[in-house]
Amino acid sequence: MTTVTPPRLEEDPQTGASTASVLPDRGRSRIGRLWRGPDSDPSWVRPALLALLAVTAILYLWGLGASGWANSYYSAAVQAGTKSWKAFFFGSTDASNFITVDKTPASLWVMEISGRIFGVNAWSVLVPQALEGVAAVAFLYAAIKRRFSPAAALFAGVVFALTPVAALMFRFNNPDALLVLLLVAGAYTLTRALEDGRTRWIVATGALVGMGFLAKELQAFLVLPAFGLAYLLAGPPRLARRVWHVVLLGLTTLVAGGWWVAIAQLWPASSRPYIGGSQNNSFWNVLFGYNGFGRLTGNESGSVGGGAAATGRWGPTGLTRMFNAQFGGQISWLLPAALLLLVAGLAFTATRARTDRTRAALVLWGGWLVITGLAFSLGQGIIHEYYSVALAPAIGAIVGIGATMFWAHRDHPLVRVLLGITIAVTSLWSYVLLRRTPDWLPLLRSVVLIGGLVVAAVVAISPGLRGRAAVAVATGAVLLGMSAPAAYTLSTVRQPHSGALPTAGPGRAAGLSGGFGPRGTAPGAGGGAFPGGAGAGGFPGGGAPGGGFPGAFPGAGAVAGGGAGGAGRAPGSAGLGPGAGAGGIGGLLNGSTPSAAITELFRASVGFRWTAAAVGANNAAGYQLASGRPVMAIGGFNGTDPEPSLAQFQEYVRAGDIHYFIAAGGGGGVGAPGGTSSSTSSAITQWVEENFTARTVGGTTIYDLSSHS
Repeated sequence: MTTVTPPRLEEDPQTGASTASVLPDRGRSRIGRLWRGPDSDPSWVRPALLALLAVTAILYLWGLGASGWANSYYSAAVQAGTKSWKAFFFGSTDASNFITVDKTPASLWVMEISGRIFGVNAWSVLVPQALEGVAAVAFLYAAIKRRFSPAAALFAGVVFALTPVAALMFRFNNPDALLVLLLVAGAYTLTRALEDGRTRWIVATGALVGMGFLAKELQAFLVLPAFGLAYLLAGPPRLARRVWHVVLLGLTTLVAGGWWVAIAQLWPASSRPYIGGSQNNSFWNVLFGYNGFGRLTGNESGSVGGGAAATGRWGPTGLTRMFNAQFGGQISWLLPAALLLLVAGLAFTATRARTDRTRAALVLWGGWLVITGLAFSLGQGIIHEYYSVALAPAIGAIVGIGATMFWAHRDHPLVRVLLGITIAVTSLWSYVLLRRTPDWLPLLRSVVLIGGLVVAAVVAISPGLRGRAAVAVATGAVLLGMSAPAAYTLSTVRQPHSGALPTAGPGRAAGLSGGFGPRGTAPGAGGGAFPGGAGAGGFPGGGAPGGGFPGAFPGAGAVAGGGAGGAGRAPGSAGLGPGAGAGGIGGLLNGSTPSAAITELFRASVGFRWTAAAVGANNAAGYQLASGRPVMAIGGFNGTDPEPSLAQFQEYVRAGDIHYFIAAGGGGGVGAPGGTSSSTSSAITQWVEENFTARTVGGTTIYDLSSHS
């Protein structure tokens, strides 16, 4: 028996007018509905979606364990959070709650819950990131499909999933994976609000963006102007209610993100960990300085360069930054196409009704792309290539919307020319990006260029494309446009990544920005580099890889070498990188590589609040992960946080709280030479060296602080 569902309103794709359609409910089983999807969809749509999600899952999960601890800084914090609920809540780097990571802790919470269920290992840390990527693709598909064709939604999902930096970050344990998922989910709920103007969708959007703040602080707020503008322009209610809804969006965001800040600030400082990244144990300091407006102005107290930015420290700024050698291969493959389609789409819909949802979607996703892209391009402070993953959903959405919308209107000569130009520009830009790695798949760039230009010409001059010919041409355009980023993505998936600064793409492309060594390479091959030059030692002043820089972190010379091995080794193994088993110290960007001997010594240490102390969180992380014992990270991530003071450290030693001190060579933190933060860690190091006897265990020099009289 056939039943009839209530009428569903649909918009005409050209006029935006609503029409009612009555759709039959075929009485299918729940499994049948899952496989077949809505009755209004062609039979191929739901299988295609499930295939997209399955391929994305395989792509992001394949060989994931090879990256080991990935970013050992966050992995150590995950380990701590599985041992202490206070460490869980605050995001402490160790279970004894000395100092927090330099970000809000939401991304850690997901991994820590996984670790509490499955144990702390590479898979329990990294699988949640991959699943967040699959969920983000699903939310992007759902958001686009609310208004546009299934083809547009699927194309958007494919572009997003096959963006090289997306494959990188959804296989890594930095906060960006959760941030992107929450923001895409927020775009979906705002899309629902644009349909019916219901308050619940506005509240949900604010809650998701606020949770994004708890993943990566102020970066989450970059989408709010686009969200607010889209709703003010195209929201269904009257103006006064739209304004109230935008205010409510902001208030909900503040509540959803601010509750943790309020607790952290009101909690007595004496009974919580020090706020990592701050210079005064205040979250406001890190929020508005090192992790906030300092990223735009370059005035970042506590960063690796100290206070005001030096010229070119983080690479050249400007409108072309996302296209340069540092960022281009990570994110920009379809960025020119997205910008062309965005401008053309806004012009195409300019005269439509205020509530036109096509224009609203372009404002939403285009505003996300432009505002976030400008912040990354013009910011004078710390920036790394993987930040650009935040642009990937917007690029995918705009390309999916624009390409299918204009393809449906290809009878118009100007539209055909626009499509031809878009295809040609994409092919030319892919060719340029592929030439930056001349020895890697040289045939691919020729195929992409020649094939793309041929397809572009066919589209531009063929008004009668219909039926199978149209399908063939459209398929060719998609395959040629996606082949280069897909190849970069597959190269990214095939490589393990470790350290603080991973990059996507083939090995040479990962090292184009110079610095201490190739970035994003296999563990032990050297990981992490400072942008700023094509030569070795890309940090101002150059120098040989591993040669350090003024005011260097103790042991900075190891950043390009053995230190990377510890970050990439599988948990519980003797180590996969060079120096494994030899006791390599860590550095600013990579975890330490503890030997079996030092690991056993630390495991045998009982009755101490901290088994050991080391300058810098990455130096401490490898020892903590290997031994399972808390290790104090003096100075936090950079070694520049003024915690503890020499007097505080001496008091810890007198109280018998710290067993060993791990020597790292050199002296001082990574801050400006002679700065307060640098002198704090160097003073502690000097005091230990003058008052305790050094011994070497498994290649690591340590001092037994329990011998203090």
